[in-house]
Amino acid sequence: MPTLTVFTPTYNRAHLIGRVYDSLCKQTCQDFEWLVIDDGSTDNTREVIAQYIAQQRIAIRYIWKENGGLYTGYNTAYANITSPLNVCIDSDDFMPENAVEMILQTWNERGGEQYAGIIGLDFYADKKQPIGGYFPKELEEVFLYDLKIRYIHPEDVKQVMRTDLMQKVAPLIGFSGEKDFNPYYMLLQVGNNQPMLVLNQNLCFVDYQPTGMASNIYKQYIRSPRSFMKMRILEMKMKRNTLRNLLRVNIHYIASCLIVQHRNWLLDSPKKLLTILMTPWGFLLFLLILWKNRNHKYCLSLFISFHLQCFPTPKYFT
Repeated sequence: MPTLTVFTPTYNRAHLIGRVYDSLCKQTCQDFEWLVIDDGSTDNTREVIAQYIAQQRIAIRYIWKENGGLYTGYNTAYANITSPLNVCIDSDDFMPENAVEMILQTWNERGGEQYAGIIGLDFYADKKQPIGGYFPKELEEVFLYDLKIRYIHPEDVKQVMRTDLMQKVAPLIGFSGEKDFNPYYMLLQVGNNQPMLVLNQNLCFVDYQPTGMASNIYKQYIRSPRSFMKMRILEMKMKRNTLRNLLRVNIHYIASCLIVQHRNWLLDSPKKLLTILMTPWGFLLFLLILWKNRNHKYCLSLFISFHLQCFPTPKYFT
């Protein structure tokens, strides 16, 4: 059994996934398995991976599943990973040649049950620079949520997770018709209790795609509002929090509740006073989301619905 599983959820990325494969073939340490989760691709991804398997250059497992969104790919991965450590490398990204070696060396020298995993750096694929810069030099361990809310490193990072901890919180239960639930939810659940080791080195080259999750956030707010609402509730419950972050989270929570037209929005909030205080700002974010998605049929009907509730037609017009 390998020590590390590199898993790649993919959907119609046959033209890009070769970069992941090439980078894995060049790894200076081969103590890993590549697990490809095909989220119902309609291109030739299956045939491309079959060719890679036939070459027998690295250990590969391929699993095809019905299309369900990125988080279902994570669910499938964690139902099948058997190695102690795992890391997700997206189908449009790739690893530097010594990434696996650095991960395993760091864990062997410094790892243990007190840690949830390792945090490393993501680099821009075109600029060869760390996204958001390097970690502070003195930082040896950190709680995952602290990176963002305390502005230690608020940009993308690469998480290498302990499989046993991730399998305790998986599968992530989503909502019918919503495919944009961010798997970061599971990482937060694990990272809420144990810190991560810091590896101030590049573990992944990132190439953001126009159709990726990061580039379509306002569309995701409309497509998966219940998923975002659930994420904000978890963020409000995080042990390590700041007032500034709680204000931000409540604003987003209110906007998601308005999109869903969730009647128990205040009852379900873990921070009811802050939710009340942030309601006007949440409503403004809700309007911004509707404006950004103004060509979406649901947004138009939602706007008309709220307009009629706020400004009902006078009786003499009916």
